[in-house]
Amino acid sequence: MSAGWFRRRFLPGGPLPAPRPPRPRASPVPYRRPRFLRGSGSGPGTADAPRRPDARPVRSPARGRALPWNAGYAEIINAEKSEFNEDQAACGQLCIGRCEFGAEEDREWLTLCPEEFLTGHYWALFDGHGGPAAAILAANTLHSCLRRQLEAVVEGMVATRPPMHLSGHCVCPSDPQFVEEKGIRAEDLVIGALESAFQECDEVIGRELEASGQVGGCTALVAVSLQGKLYVANAGDSRAILVRKDEVRPLSSEFTPETERQRIQQLAFVYPELLAGEFTRLEFPRRLKGDDLGQKVLFRDHHMRGWSYKCVEKSDLKYPLIHGQGRQARLLGTLAVSRGLGDHQLRVLDTNIQLKPFLLSVPQVTVLDVDQLELQEEDVVVMATDGLWDVLSNEQVARLVRSFLPGNREDPHRFSELAQTLIHSTQGKDDGPTGDGQVSYDDISVFVIPLHSQGQRSGGH
Repeated sequence: MSAGWFRRRFLPGGPLPAPRPPRPRASPVPYRRPRFLRGSGSGPGTADAPRRPDARPVRSPARGRALPWNAGYAEIINAEKSEFNEDQAACGQLCIGRCEFGAEEDREWLTLCPEEFLTGHYWALFDGHGGPAAAILAANTLHSCLRRQLEAVVEGMVATRPPMHLSGHCVCPSDPQFVEEKGIRAEDLVIGALESAFQECDEVIGRELEASGQVGGCTALVAVSLQGKLYVANAGDSRAILVRKDEVRPLSSEFTPETERQRIQQLAFVYPELLAGEFTRLEFPRRLKGDDLGQKVLFRDHHMRGWSYKCVEKSDLKYPLIHGQGRQARLLGTLAVSRGLGDHQLRVLDTNIQLKPFLLSVPQVTVLDVDQLELQEEDVVVMATDGLWDVLSNEQVARLVRSFLPGNREDPHRFSELAQTLIHSTQGKDDGPTGDGQVSYDDISVFVIPLHSQGQRSGGH
């Protein structure tokens, strides 16, 4: 077993030992088992994974699946939008060391200096759309991409300050000064590794889906605990928050057509051919009608955060590049997110207009310095797909956390039960935190990560 082996569990839709392909009637095209790149380090399936002595399973109310005790706490509900849940998740321990490749047939992660290993933990949620294939591939692939990227920079991560040359060769005596002036720190290498891993994973998904005739995409929310810091990388509309006794802190931002309006409009301005003459890049408060022709109406373009007026022309009557508001906003009338993985084959209905040029796979990364926090036992990070946040606000989730954890300190399963409580509160119960019986009809996946134990483990390298 290689030192970088990663134990993982797939949460929604039942454990996937291989993963298991859906039955053909759940998909318009035949599903082929995803092929994985040689040397990806995907390790054995969940059915073959050895359990550590301290690994206590945490049960999900959805299908009775289990997670390693030390990897995080999660609960899932399938809203049955389709036979196969489009949410997937992965978690486990990351072992990062200096590595060297041998012959092509022996491409395994070779441990050269075990004493220089960095160990960390990894949690990831993938909210699929257009089928489960992209989310399954992401859950199988992203952690391996991330480990490879971290392996490439690990020597710079453990240095007092990342060197200009990783080999230690000094071309210019002022190199350390240049690095210092740029403000480059070890955490910047981790951020770069996360960004590159997302990009690499997106390319893998594109190749695999094309080869298997599949379509679809997914959002990705990842948390990595490493060297006393928690890195939260988000591409999509899932969300992570820090909940403490007297603080609620967002750890991610949602990326939707509305939040990235100016970037998307700018792209359409530079490359108008992407719209194929079918859409207008301009934003108006509502869809314009024929009666608006010749009238001066409110609008804004890519260079504007504010609004102005323009005289309506015939070209302004085309369908808007971004239409709708809030959760109803759609890119090219099709997609509700502007960042994620996959969607390489996605086109506007009945056209050949591609959405992929407008989508980014690069995440926004937030860094939480856990070592600088005076952690309490009830300090947690809540990660969840958008189905939870459609119903509950950050403050409502925080109130549930604060009311639940103090009264259950002796319960060894309390974090798992808290995740279950969060999901239960989205199912239209009048006694929920909203008090108005709101219901989420989306698939929901939740991680509750206790920071107190992460802080105690943060010194390992």
